[in-house]
Amino acid sequence: MLEDVEIIDVAAEGNALARVDDMVVFVPFGAPGDRVDIKLEKKKKSYAQGRIAAFRSKSQIRVEPRCSHFTICGGCRWQHLPYEYQLRCKRQQVVDALERIAKVELPEIPQALGSDHIWEYRNKMEYTFSNRCWLTFEQLNSGEDFLDRDAAGFHIPGAFDKVLDISRCHLQDDISNRMRHFVKDYGKAHGLPFYDLKAQCGFLRTMMVRIASTGEMMVVLVVGEDRPDDLKALLTAFAAEFPQVTSLMYVVNTKVNDTIGDLPVELFSGKEFIEEEMEGLRFRVGPKSFYQTNSLQAYELYKVVREFAGLTGSELVYDLYTGTGTIANFVSRKARKVVGVEYVPEAIEDAKVNSAVNGIDNTIFFAGDMKDVLTDEFIATHGKPDVMIVDPPRAGMHSDVVDTILRAEPPVIVYVSCNPATQARDLALLDCKYAVEAVQPVDMFPHTQHVENVVRLRRR
Repeated sequence: MLEDVEIIDVAAEGNALARVDDMVVFVPFGAPGDRVDIKLEKKKKSYAQGRIAAFRSKSQIRVEPRCSHFTICGGCRWQHLPYEYQLRCKRQQVVDALERIAKVELPEIPQALGSDHIWEYRNKMEYTFSNRCWLTFEQLNSGEDFLDRDAAGFHIPGAFDKVLDISRCHLQDDISNRMRHFVKDYGKAHGLPFYDLKAQCGFLRTMMVRIASTGEMMVVLVVGEDRPDDLKALLTAFAAEFPQVTSLMYVVNTKVNDTIGDLPVELFSGKEFIEEEMEGLRFRVGPKSFYQTNSLQAYELYKVVREFAGLTGSELVYDLYTGTGTIANFVSRKARKVVGVEYVPEAIEDAKVNSAVNGIDNTIFFAGDMKDVLTDEFIATHGKPDVMIVDPPRAGMHSDVVDTILRAEPPVIVYVSCNPATQARDLALLDCKYAVEAVQPVDMFPHTQHVENVVRLRRR
């Protein structure tokens, strides 16, 4: 136990930071200015990890968390920090990554672009049903026997077979909570077994809820056993309770893992997709489609991308890691032609559909592994890009892709990233030919440590 330690800063992964002698100590849910006793859980030579065992005094910057599951769920690790302070921390994350990892010349980095809505901002939530709910320390210490362990909520970090039963999540419209409770209550009333994540059996397994900015709603219920009569009765009752759902679908998943990417999604009622809207453009989102999880803030992000691209209408644009073509279609009005490349074939089909339904005829899309598709021959065939937009996954770009970009020498690169650390690594690789002209952090996920970052690079 470390006694009366001052929390001095925030750190990676949403942790807070303290220093004791020459040792750095990481603790979750601390705020700079807290004085706490820390129970160590891991100790190395130069750092340690622990948890707050007791408060001596609390920081003046602390705010009251809205969620009753704060510190247990693990999803919103910064609810106790004022939102403006969160934005400063996110900017600092970007600054630290670019300065310490990229080590390139940087312009002044502005404040992170904040979200107008910091609650109920998510358009997609995924819930898990389990017969093995997580018991909190308070419950364990109460001496009470908990015979009913059925849960509907979220996985506990680091415990795949434990699910925290959620009373209310504040990250999506409250109708999502009512839907989850309805399925849970219906299952218990009708004797439907909740899924056992260890034994790999049970009926109620997972549920995905999508709520678009247009008001359209999609629900995909995943069951772990093929019981057609029970499934039909449940979905019929659900449709009657929530007539506003415009797309009700289901999946029978008897596999070991929860992924449904390789399984058919069946339509029970409504349409096979919902639609998002942005500047008059309509984007179809299916059950397996990727779409930025914060619809309203995605619009702000894409406006930054378009501004950094500096399009005049004459440019050939490459949109790498295009997903369902949202950025490609969004910027197409200001480009001569947009070439999109994406690994997932289903996403490319969505991208083509999104172009078609919006009457966009200056986009073309290709599916395949980026390092295999984006070759010198591909660029020779489709033309050297004037602007290249890249939005890779958290792991960043493959070194072969970076090498191809360097040979293609587009005058402007706009690099969008959900991981400033891997973005910084790639910027260091591009530094031999490109200078960083502008940086804009964007907060897509209030109350979490995650930050999106957009960088404009100009060929030297």
